[in-house]
Amino acid sequence: MSTEENKGIVRRWYKDAFEKGNLTITDEIFSADYLSHDPGPTGSGWPRGPQGAKQVATFYRSAFPDIRYTIDQIAEGDKVVTRWTAKGTHKGELMGIPPSGKEVTVTGISIERIAGGKIAETWVNFDLLGLLQQIGAIPAPGQG
Repeated sequence: MSTEENKGIVRRWYKDAFEKGNLTITDEIFSADYLSHDPGPTGSGWPRGPQGAKQVATFYRSAFPDIRYTIDQIAEGDKVVTRWTAKGTHKGELMGIPPSGKEVTVTGISIERIAGGKIAETWVNFDLLGLLQQIGAIPAPGQG
């Protein structure tokens, strides 16, 4: 597959699964043995395969049902790097934290490896501390 096709597969993950809540696409775009190298905010890691991807999207969509992504991508070979900004309103529970009603902006970088036209592996790093500060779960610097 071309790098543009690979970028399109990853773009569908953000735009269709997260923004639109279309979780049926995970069976189309994730390999059966998909592995996420993000332990997740819960610390337990995500299950392998499309089911793990569905859990990730459900986890964040339940807390931020209006989530929207701005993405910038580069690709080479079988890897797609996505620098993203997510914006949404904390309307549902997140890691036991009740909804705050606050609008948040979170940035991150994800790297997906594509194999056979599907996402086979993901590495992600995002500003979880900033997210928790924005919803009031952790005080921001200078606040008591």
